[in-house]
Amino acid sequence: MKAKLRRSGAEIMARLILLLGSLSYIMVLAVVNGAAGFLAAMGVTVFGAMGVAKALGDAIALSWGWIVALTVGCGVIRGGLRYLEQYSNHYIAFRLLAVLRDKIFSALRVLCPAKLESKQKGSIIAMITSDIETLEVFYAHTISPVCIAVLVSVAVLLFVGLFASWYLALVALFGYLVVAVVVPLISSARLKKSGVVYRREFAAFNAYFLDSIKGIRDIVLNNAGKEREEEVNRRSDVLLNETRKMKHGITRAGAATELVVSLIILLTLAAGIALVSFDMLSLGKMIVGIVAVFSSFGPVLAVAALPGNLTQTFASGDRVLNLLAETPEVSAIEDGKNFEYHNLAVDGLDFSYDRIPVLNDVCMHAEKGEIVGIVGESGCGKSTFLKLLLRFWQKKGGTIGYNGVDIDRINTSSLLDNVTMVSQTTWLFDESIEDNLKIAKPDATREEMESACKMASVHEFIMSLPQGYQTQVGAMGDNLSAGEKQRIGLARAFLKGSQLILLDEPTSNVDAINEGIILQSLAAQKSKKSIILVSHRESTMAIADRIYKVENGRMQEVTHA
Repeated sequence: MKAKLRRSGAEIMARLILLLGSLSYIMVLAVVNGAAGFLAAMGVTVFGAMGVAKALGDAIALSWGWIVALTVGCGVIRGGLRYLEQYSNHYIAFRLLAVLRDKIFSALRVLCPAKLESKQKGSIIAMITSDIETLEVFYAHTISPVCIAVLVSVAVLLFVGLFASWYLALVALFGYLVVAVVVPLISSARLKKSGVVYRREFAAFNAYFLDSIKGIRDIVLNNAGKEREEEVNRRSDVLLNETRKMKHGITRAGAATELVVSLIILLTLAAGIALVSFDMLSLGKMIVGIVAVFSSFGPVLAVAALPGNLTQTFASGDRVLNLLAETPEVSAIEDGKNFEYHNLAVDGLDFSYDRIPVLNDVCMHAEKGEIVGIVGESGCGKSTFLKLLLRFWQKKGGTIGYNGVDIDRINTSSLLDNVTMVSQTTWLFDESIEDNLKIAKPDATREEMESACKMASVHEFIMSLPQGYQTQVGAMGDNLSAGEKQRIGLARAFLKGSQLILLDEPTSNVDAINEGIILQSLAAQKSKKSIILVSHRESTMAIADRIYKVENGRMQEVTHA
């Protein structure tokens, strides 16, 4: 079955328009100003044509003074109305860009961490930047032109029909429908695929290029620069090829539109001449009607030109709407119970990922004052088990009980206050070490931070830096080694003061001396807390009071070797 490229253009437009919300009245103001402004611009030529008709002897009710005054007045009014239209459109556009970014960040916060683990970070960055900027075209240069084209076309049809001839109005209606409906539909259908492919390739290129920058050190160390460069160039060529296809399609669509408009103008002129020939219309009124029709194609041409931009806009809008519509793996619990950790009891826990069983009938328990170790081969589900204890994913069966209360009935904020996890990879923000530590406890004192860092065996390293705790760690923590980042992550956990600490390979990036210091700190902390420790190192497991082994998705308690 052929996969659907994206939602239909009409559905995307409708959903994007619904995001206007309270800003809709400003959009109405923009449309009114735009339509009135274009009618004023037409008024310059139409009133001029009336002057010609009056000179030819037609009975024009307006005096020469009024014709001149209206012609000049329309030109002056046009400028002010055009300014108000553009101001309103861009006010809405930029306000909505902020709203959309806020919605995307809110959606990402709800989706994290479970669903974000499978998403490319470069693709998300492309969505927040490029895709959102592309939607500015829709709000500032799409909604108003369509509405203005409809209003102006209706006004011109009524004017031509009442002032000149309804036959001439019918020819104009035919031209409007062909140029504003038929041609854009054909162009949009032809450009749809290229627009979707372009946005997809653009996002993929962003993701690959960002990965290359983040991993530049490993690329250099492995002498893989040439291969990486070749792949970047190949992807760049693919993106360039898609750009050419899209631009070629837009150019062809524009040329076809211009040709159709020229043919419609010739048809309208021929109809006018025929009406004059059969004495169904005076020459002067025919000139006024023809001029009105000719000058009214501006808004219609703006609509006809939309598919070139809309192919990308719809592709970007579809990606944004997909993210906003995506349901989180778990939803935050706000009407449950709060607790203060005393013990953990897991019974009959089952979990599958994409229908692939990961954990089956897992049972374990942890009490305050003990360190529980978990061992097993890579990929057996140890890290997944820790994440389930924080409800990053929804368990499929069984219970995870804190103080006898199942995790699905505990308020998310209370859970995160009582349980903290240090993963294998610690993320540091491009701020000072102190700021990175205070993520765990914003009101922490200097003494509290130093105490936590001493327990994580990182205080002396920090003090050896020129600016100590005020040292900037650099983008993505590039100024620090993996071991230093891991110890700062561990210090965060100590600083937060949670009663249950989950440690996923906490000493994997440190040497034996620092491992001993960290393990000693953990042993000193266990009288006040529960610590669940995942590690491959036998030396790390030596401090565990009890050890569970994970094998084939099952967990069972084992004795120390």
